[in-house]
Amino acid sequence: MTPFAILSLIVIYFGILFIISHVVSKKNSDNEAFFKANKNSKWYLVAFGMIGTALSGVTFISVPGEVGNPDLQFKYFQFVLGNAIGFIIIAKVLLPLYYRMNLTSIYGYIEQRLGVISYKTAATIFLISRTIGSAFRLYLVVIVLQRYVFDYYGVPFTFTVLMSLLLIFAYTYRGGLKTIIITDTLQTFFLVSSVFLTIFFICKSLDLSIIQSFEAVKNSNYSKVFFFEDYLKGNYFWKQILGGIFVTIAMVGLDQDLMQKNLSCKNIGEAQKNMFTFTGIFVIINIFFLSVGALLYMFAEKNGISVPMVDGVARTDFLFPEIALKSLGLIPAIVFLLGLTAATFATTDSALTALTTSFCVDFLGMDKTENLNKPNIVRTRHIVHLGFSGLMFLVIVIFNSFNDASVVKMIFKIASYTYGPLLGLYCFGLFVKSKTVHDKLVPFICLISPAICFLISTYSKELFGNYVIDNELIIINGLITFVGLFLISKPATEQTRF
Repeated sequence: MTPFAILSLIVIYFGILFIISHVVSKKNSDNEAFFKANKNSKWYLVAFGMIGTALSGVTFISVPGEVGNPDLQFKYFQFVLGNAIGFIIIAKVLLPLYYRMNLTSIYGYIEQRLGVISYKTAATIFLISRTIGSAFRLYLVVIVLQRYVFDYYGVPFTFTVLMSLLLIFAYTYRGGLKTIIITDTLQTFFLVSSVFLTIFFICKSLDLSIIQSFEAVKNSNYSKVFFFEDYLKGNYFWKQILGGIFVTIAMVGLDQDLMQKNLSCKNIGEAQKNMFTFTGIFVIINIFFLSVGALLYMFAEKNGISVPMVDGVARTDFLFPEIALKSLGLIPAIVFLLGLTAATFATTDSALTALTTSFCVDFLGMDKTENLNKPNIVRTRHIVHLGFSGLMFLVIVIFNSFNDASVVKMIFKIASYTYGPLLGLYCFGLFVKSKTVHDKLVPFICLISPAICFLISTYSKELFGNYVIDNELIIINGLITFVGLFLISKPATEQTRF
């Protein structure tokens, strides 16, 4: 597929998103629509659209790419099973709490339970975490576009990033969540269709039927799912399950992005139906993503294709685009590109909306404003939205200067440090009803805990006899934060018991 053809497809794709944005925001572009989608989102649209947000380009490229590692293979599915348990906990524990308190920003719970400084600390952690995480996800699709399109035209990487973010800003800044609910549904459709069609095209190239392909995957050297052999390694089953549970609770249940969509449903019953439906689809679609990975490596072996090298380093993130764009033909290339673009931009547009909402509500107090839709308040929201676009741009450019690892590893590693304190804050608030905290000391606890975790993770082999810390780092981080909060606690009053 030529660079011009890829560029033309992207232009058409964004044209469709702009049309949707125009139609939706024309009816309603005020702050109530931007923050809450007027509290009338259909649960089935939210459930389907959340797939695109939760998966992103990381799942689309990095997860299939890692299947070729003998120590990983289908290891990621252990983590996915932990995710599923985490989603159920969110639906049964956190969502009822958020609906009962009628929250716009979920960090309003921390304000009422622990205090204003704790509240601002939690919101700040989210802003940092989501900005970094979403920037990494967008980075993945940008480096693909750069390698296969914009390098051909001599366009600098920084310009590619800037244009990507400006396009996302342009179709989200007016309608916000109201627009995102619709565009994410369309983008998830492209993503899911791309997965199934990619499997079909690779199977056709390998002269396998669909049933034969799954047999081939099952019998290949890439399909090992459960790793019980060595608890010292990062791929050990219970590490992945527990890590999956707590990463999900922190990165979804304590994250304004995905929870904002849940809170746009009419009531708690519809929000829970959304979460249960989403969980089922999420597990199934990840099975197919891993199968794509095994098929890609089987195809590469048959056709003598090596993992692409970048600056002398093998980059498994590039294997899927290398095969899809150069070896399978025009239609598979279009299908891949639509899936990748949909996966990544569905995540980024949603994140920008959530970041804007959190800052406007948690730091500017817009939800407490008498007239939420005054022109000057709406204008301020636009400025904040643009500001976070600029911040994400800086993070991507900085990350590009030193990254040489699979992006999926980097995202979950960073999340373990940034979301751990949020996990500790909410656990303390929910499970230690008789106490609150000395509010002014909370930011120090939330800084000390990740620092201790960094030292533990860096020297885990020396400290614990070759034990490798993986996704369970977020549990350790949350536990240290919890203990720290308990040490600075004091008796709760009637006003601080929730």
